[in-house]
This record gives sequence, C-alpha cells and structure tokens, in this order.
Amino acid sequence: MLFKRIFALLIITNLLFSCNSKKSNKDSQTSKKPNFVLVFIDDMGFGDIGCYGATGFETPNLDAMANKGMRFTNFYAAQPVCSASRAGLLTGCYPNRIGFSGALFPHHEIGLNPEEFTMAEMFKEQGYATACFGKWHLGWQKEFLPLQHGFDEYFGLPYSNDMWPHSNVTGHELPKDQGRGNMPSLPLIDGNEVIDTISSLKDQDKLTTHYTEKAVNFINRNANKPFFLYVPHTMGHIPLGVSHKFRGKSEQGLYGDVMMEIDWSVGEINKALEKNDIADNTIVIFTSDNGPWLNFGNHAGSSGGLREGKTTSWEGGQRVPFIINWPNNIPEGTVCSKLASTIDLLPAFVSITDGKLSNNKIDGIDISSLFKGDFGSNPRETMLYYFGKNHLNGVRKGNWKLVLPHTWASYDTKPGNDGHGGKRVKTTIEEPELYNMMRDPGEQYNVYEYYPEKVHELMEVVEQARKELGDLNVGIKKGTGNREIGRLKS
Repeated sequence: MLFKRIFALLIITNLLFSCNSKKSNKDSQTSKKPNFVLVFIDDMGFGDIGCYGATGFETPNLDAMANKGMRFTNFYAAQPVCSASRAGLLTGCYPNRIGFSGALFPHHEIGLNPEEFTMAEMFKEQGYATACFGKWHLGWQKEFLPLQHGFDEYFGLPYSNDMWPHSNVTGHELPKDQGRGNMPSLPLIDGNEVIDTISSLKDQDKLTTHYTEKAVNFINRNANKPFFLYVPHTMGHIPLGVSHKFRGKSEQGLYGDVMMEIDWSVGEINKALEKNDIADNTIVIFTSDNGPWLNFGNHAGSSGGLREGKTTSWEGGQRVPFIINWPNNIPEGTVCSKLASTIDLLPAFVSITDGKLSNNKIDGIDISSLFKGDFGSNPRETMLYYFGKNHLNGVRKGNWKLVLPHTWASYDTKPGNDGHGGKRVKTTIEEPELYNMMRDPGEQYNVYEYYPEKVHELMEVVEQARKELGDLNVGIKKGTGNREIGRLKS
C-alpha cells in the first residue's frame, strides 16, 4: 500500500513538474524579444498584390498576411530608385542626408559610409542573429558589403541583375562597345567572397529559390534566439527570372509568374516560422523598394492607377505596398491610411525592442503606434520627395501634395515588350501643382488655384526642407544636415 502511495505521489509530482516546465517554456517564448523578417521586393508596383488589386495572377500568401495583419495604403519608399531606397531603409534617413542618390554601378567605388548606423547593427547590439539574402546594392567592395554593416551572414548579388555584360533578352554576351557589354561578370557573393558568376538567364531563374532556401535554413538554425532576417529579392527587376515551378503559370505572363514565385517565397518563410513554433513571436514585413519600371511593358509591374513609376517623384514611383503581420499584437485584417515610410521602420523597431539609436541625426519617425492599431495617433505628418543628387521635387502634408517645378523621364509613351525597354520622354513642369491625395491619388487634377491656404502651408514644409537638406532645383547645393556618401576605395 505504501509503495502504491509513493508511486502515485511521484506521478503527480512529475505531472506538476511537466506542466510548470511547459508553462515556463511558454512564458520564456512570450517574454523573448520578437524576431523580425523584412522582405524587400525590387520594382514591385502598388498594384502588384492581390489585396492591392492585382489581376492575372494570385498572391494567396501575401493576401493571407494582410488578412491576419495590416496593410498600408499611404506607405512610401525613401526614394524611387534602388540604392537610394535601400540606404534610406537601413539607416532611417532620407538618402540625400547621407549623400546617396540614384543607383550604384559596378564602376562606382563608393558605398554606405561605415559611420552610418544600420538596422542590422541596431539588432546586433541586442544579441540578435542577423542575415541578408538577396540584392545589396550599397557598394560592392568588401568594406561596403553586409558583413561590415551588422549582418552575420550574406548571400546574393551586390547590385542589380541587369548590371552584367549580357543581353537582358537573350542572355548572350554583348560586344564590349555595345550596350552593357563593357560591364564585368555579375558576381554571386557568399559572406565577403565571390563564389560564382551569373552568366545566363537560366542562372537568374534560380535566384528566388536560392534566397528562399537560405532564409528558411537561417530560421531553422536560429529558432531558439532572436533574429533579424532581411530578404531583398532580386526580382522583379529586369531581366526577369523564374523557376520551372512557376514559369507559364499566370495569365499575365512572365511578370505574373515572378510575382507568384515571390508569393511562394513568403509562404515558405511563414511555414518555417510555424514549423519552429515562433510565428507568434515574429514580425513579418513585406514591401518594395520603389514603383514599377513601366517602360518595360509586359515585363513590368502595375502602379495600380497611380501616376508614373520608378525614378519619378509622382505617386507611382514612390508609393508602394506594405504588409505587416505580428500575431496577437497587430489587429487582424486592418487597413491603415496614415502616412508612413521605409525610413520609419528603424525607429519603430527600436521602440518595439527597447533598442538604441546612434547619435546620427535621422529622419525616420516611430510608427509602432500604428502597428498596434492606434489610428488616433499621427506620427508622420509630412513626406519629402527628393530625387537625384539633391532635388526636392515635392512635399506632402496630410492629404495634400505640392509638386514643385522639376524635370523627369516620363513613361507617357509607348512601352517596350518582352524584355525590351521603351523610350521615355523628358518632361518638365514649370509651375507648382497641388493635388488632393484623398480624392485624386492618381494626380490628374491640379487644384493649385483653388486652395492658396494649402499652398502656403505646404510651402512652409518646402522651405524647412530646403533649409535643412537643400534643394538643387533652386541652386542650394547642400543643406546643413548632409553626411558624405561612403568613401573612395583605398
């Protein structure tokens, strides 16, 4: 009888210990700082996801993310072009503040200044594992690569996939004096070392799958500690590449196939989070570096009815899709119409993790209140549309946008087809134009003469921007806040 009582007591003790152990593990998981996954697409337009109105292809994984989380309708890239946009994302600065403009090419010997404090460095200071798999485009020399800017791991291309000596249509090598034939081979980098070259369009077909496999492997290896995973996909920049899994699957053709594979990639990442039981403690974000490269016709995305596209300061160039998912924290199925930008992510992440910023002045604003569904807050009141070296092309405040006199390469002409780019038209506006973004997001109706009080209000934003950051459109060469771009390779 005594033996039976002791045995029963042992069973009860073990059960209690097991329950407490499970509770302790659950509490530990809940108290651990959240993981972050940031998926950054190249040249994806505002209308290239199902929940943003895409047609001709499906994006079920992204739509599910939006249904379970939040999508923004007034979210902006830092600038409407590759390198500048990425510099803004990782540093929380308007790119011109840190000297970044346009897109870096293989002949450039400059890159992201080591004195800048990146998103990855902020996470790394807190003990996060950090990785970047995809397109970097902030300097290709070793001193500028991701491992020197806070990332533990890197795999991908150092710049755009069209910066190679081959035709973007046939994949054949071009003569040295023709097109991009004088460019070097396109390097594939692992860590700090070139491990291969991308020498054919078939090689580019594998990129999305490679990045996704690397991302899933990183999640599996780091599931028991906090991590920051940055996946800046090469696609859908031309030349388009897609694996056999999705080639020919969409009604829209090759571009639709590419978008479907990007959606698959997001699904694989989310599956890995679920498999490792860390999805509830992971913030997943999906957005784009700028709008679509419209002169490539059927190989380009959609601006979703917004005006113009990539490399322009009109809405189609800079307003991008943004979806964020964080179970039990972000209200499910919500739409946020508040103003926000990629430069706001760094301070928001700092707020969420109780991290620290450096002493460098940044332009980003903490928008974490919006993630929690506090739409009564209004963290970002204005947005500056800078382009090129330091041209202020417009400003936005609330629902009003003032477009300043400037020149741009317009897509208002016949586009190219099947990988061939169409010509663009040099276009200039001589006088300021005013648009009501709430009623006219397509910027079709200039109402400058009707609202002089709004013009005056927005011109105050313009003058403050010119005072701090400058404006080459009016002959101010440099504002007081600029930090110099990178440094020459020694």
